[in-house]
Parts: sequence; structure tokens; C-alpha cells
Amino acid sequence: MEDTGATRVLYALKSTGPQSADALARRLKVTVVAARQQLGRLLDKGLVSFEDHREGVGRPKRVWSLSEAGNARFPDSHATLTVDLIQAIGTALGPDALDRVIAEREKATRRIYAERVRPGRSLAERAKLLAEQRAQEGYMAEVKRQPDGSLLLIENHCPICVAAKACQGFCKSELNLFRDVLGAEAKVEREEHILAGARRCAYRITAAK
Repeated sequence: MEDTGATRVLYALKSTGPQSADALARRLKVTVVAARQQLGRLLDKGLVSFEDHREGVGRPKRVWSLSEAGNARFPDSHATLTVDLIQAIGTALGPDALDRVIAEREKATRRIYAERVRPGRSLAERAKLLAEQRAQEGYMAEVKRQPDGSLLLIENHCPICVAAKACQGFCKSELNLFRDVLGAEAKVEREEHILAGARRCAYRITAAK
């Protein structure tokens, strides 16, 4: 089991992506020496990896990221059981039955989200409440306002990733859910997708014209 320092390093790399030891030290408010020591220990355990990037003259910049084993430290909720159930439903009852199961899950989740997000607030407030709900579910979610005034709902982790790989209807369902819960005045588009090879999922939220 990692100590607190190592856990903070893993969490920072997961939530903010690849970065140098200097950047990591600033983020965690520790010395660069301490950050490098933690990275070295995690490297020995196979939980992180690095690439050296040359930027002009001088020493290359070493950029650290989570390895596959490091990403696996952020669990996929009941992954094996979920995938087995998905495959069993598809085999025994057919794809239409699986679509109905996903639709029923979406309906139940919509009720929970609608109560949490509460219509009548500003779009920014609703997006923030949605992110808080998703964070509680393990998505490491946050909302950031962009320079153009739009909002970016960022999910740094997907606790149902294995299930979503087995049935991408889950991802389509979630996008529909966000659009419904945020209301007709919101336009929601997925810009980054973990299943497409991105580090995270990200949704741009703008006011509908």
C-alpha cells in the first residue's frame, strides 16, 4: 500500500495528466527533490512511466504519466461482474433487451440527477451540481469555465470504463442524460472520450441558440 505522498502523486497524474517533476512539485506544494523521490519509488513499482522531450538546446524535459498498472489503481466498479451480465443479457435476450436495460438505467439516473441539479438555477450552477454528483460516483469530475465563456465538464476517471467498452450504449446514454438534465437551453457536446484513446472524457457546455 502506497504512503500518502505516493497516493497524492498518483492522484495528481490521474487528474491533471502527464507533467514534469517540477510541475508536480508545484501542484503538490512539495520540493522538486521530494517529488522526484516519490516518482522514482512509483517507477520501481511500475506505476508510472516517463518520456524525455527535447525542447531546443539543453537537457530534455522528462514528462511523467501513469502506466497501465498505475491507471488500474483507480478501480473500475465491479467490472468483471458487469461485463459478464452485459454479455449474458445480449446472448440470452438479444441486443434489444440490452438497449431496454440501458434505457431503464438512464431513466432511474435521470430522476436522481434532476433532483440534485434542480431546474431554475443558472446553467453554470447546474453544471457545477452535475459535476459534484458525478464526482461522488467516482468520475473525478469538475467544471472549468473556458476563455470563450463556455463550460467544460471534465471527467478524469471512468469507473464504468470496462462496462462501457463492452457496451458503448452506456456512453451514448450518459450524453443524452447530461443534455436532458441541463435543460433545453444547454448544448452539450463530447470533445474528449476515454474509449477513443483520450486521457479523460470532456463535454463542452454552451447556451443553445
